[in-house]
Amino acid sequence: PAEPSLVLRLKFLNDTERLARVRPGDTVGALKRTYFPGQEQQVRLIYQGQLLRDDAQSLAGLHLGHLSVLHCHLSPAGAAPAAPGSPGARSAAPAALGVGSLALPLFVLLLALLWYLQLQHRHVFTATATTCLAGLTLLVTFVAFAMYRR
Repeated sequence: PAEPSLVLRLKFLNDTERLARVRPGDTVGALKRTYFPGQEQQVRLIYQGQLLRDDAQSLAGLHLGHLSVLHCHLSPAGAAPAAPGSPGARSAAPAALGVGSLALPLFVLLLALLWYLQLQHRHVFTATATTCLAGLTLLVTFVAFAMYRR
């Protein structure tokens, strides 16, 4: 017997939609090849907040229903998709300079000033204050490595 067909809604970032007629036995890769020929490597499909990474996964395995929405993101042509966590995964556009991007450098500057004062005016800093300063320095160091490691 023939598999019943399923209609999916492919929704793009610009709020346009496209209907896709598929069979539950089709794979994510087959869907990409059929509806995005030549762009299979540039298209990202997202269902219920999860990136569909496995092109061999069947659509039935995703429990898609009639008119389920698959969000589609198309990378610009020529830009090979980078693996998550690799240096090329970041956007080439410069980030906006905001308070969040200045917070860590300001903390580092403040810690440097406090260490300078601690070394120049030891009599003002108690052992507890110096210990807290060392702990805060370690915490900021770990945060800095975690932020810039991505």
